[in-house]
Amino acid sequence: MKDFWKRFQYNRGAVIGLFILALVVLAAILAPVVFPQSPWKMVQRPFLAPFEYTGLPLGTDALGRDVLSGLFHGAYVSLLVGLVSTIVALAIGVPVGAMAGYFAGRTDDALMRFTEFFQTIPSFALAIVLLAIFQPSLTFVIIAIAVVSWPPVARLVRGEVLSLRTREFVEAATLSGLGNTQIILRHVLPNALPPIIVLASLMVAQAILLESSLSFLGLGDPNVMSWGYMIGAARTVIRTAWWLSFLPGMAILLTVLALNLIGEGLNDALNPRLTRKSE
Repeated sequence: MKDFWKRFQYNRGAVIGLFILALVVLAAILAPVVFPQSPWKMVQRPFLAPFEYTGLPLGTDALGRDVLSGLFHGAYVSLLVGLVSTIVALAIGVPVGAMAGYFAGRTDDALMRFTEFFQTIPSFALAIVLLAIFQPSLTFVIIAIAVVSWPPVARLVRGEVLSLRTREFVEAATLSGLGNTQIILRHVLPNALPPIIVLASLMVAQAILLESSLSFLGLGDPNVMSWGYMIGAARTVIRTAWWLSFLPGMAILLTVLALNLIGEGLNDALNPRLTRKSE
């Protein structure tokens, strides 16, 4: 862990990204403490500019709601959707990719054709269709994002497992009498973790962007405040109250940028050989 942290710290952008993400996580945790009232509650007259009224540092929106409260509560929703949808996507993609890569042959062909079926449909369009069929609640938003996010995981895991299944330690485990499930769980997947971890960090960022886009179109959960909803609600007044779109947009930008920088740092820390070659 010490060597990993040293390599991670060597990437300054990753450290900056980790600091930004820590602030976003802190805002999400403190949201119900700092702003115990509902972010939907009207607190003042509409269209108060930032720093115009004491107690409302970022002003109010078109309905007189506290913009800063919306940003804090939106951080919780964005991180929740990003993390949970990524976990669900990994839970689908990792087993599919592991079985396809380890067993190969007809199993590989069948699972990869099934994966390609989802990849032929644009992910954003498929998410819209799923949410149009089901109720646009936070649960279904997470499920829709997970459904469109797992195919790249399956392909990555398949490639890693294909390169590992012929290694000496896997053959030794086979000769020792271990079953296929034990070999995959104990020997193959642990050695395939580094690229999966890097991809997972990028998937969280992609999920946040996708959730914001869906909420912008009005397909998010109408009962929760999110950054995408805040931008969508302010798009009609972007000329007269530009900050209502700019502030949640910057929150999305910084969070996604932080996750991408962390992904770069993880890639450097988990693949020291690549770092040495680049040097």
